[in-house]
Amino acid sequence: MSSSSLLCCLLVVCVLTVVQIYAAEERKVLKVFNLRASDLNSGLFQTPDAYVKVFMGSGYGGKTEVKNDNTDPWWKEDFNFFSARENDPLRLEVYDSDVIFDDLLGTCERSIKNGTWQHSCSIKRGGILSYSYTLEPLQ
Repeated sequence: MSSSSLLCCLLVVCVLTVVQIYAAEERKVLKVFNLRASDLNSGLFQTPDAYVKVFMGSGYGGKTEVKNDNTDPWWKEDFNFFSARENDPLRLEVYDSDVIFDDLLGTCERSIKNGTWQHSCSIKRGGILSYSYTLEPLQ
């Protein structure tokens, strides 16, 4: 067997191994819920009209309803992503809804882990965003 044939066979075996590992990885569902903020700040003498956009990896899960004139909003929406993997990035963006354009108040980002977790993060423009998520096998 020539060295080029041996190299080609080795490459095929490596590719097939990677494909098998990737295909064997269990698909999981990510559920993001219990979003709430406290002490939000939208600017001088203004009370924010806040909402949150939810992203997992490059996927967009949607946004919450706008909570008008509320520095401590609590959103009831849940967000589900059905092709999640451990260590995928979860990103939550908090906005203040305005007539002309919405202001980004801050972003929270972390890599997801298996199980159920509760987290809080500081918002750049002031305040804290708290949320929960569960990453579990797709049933």
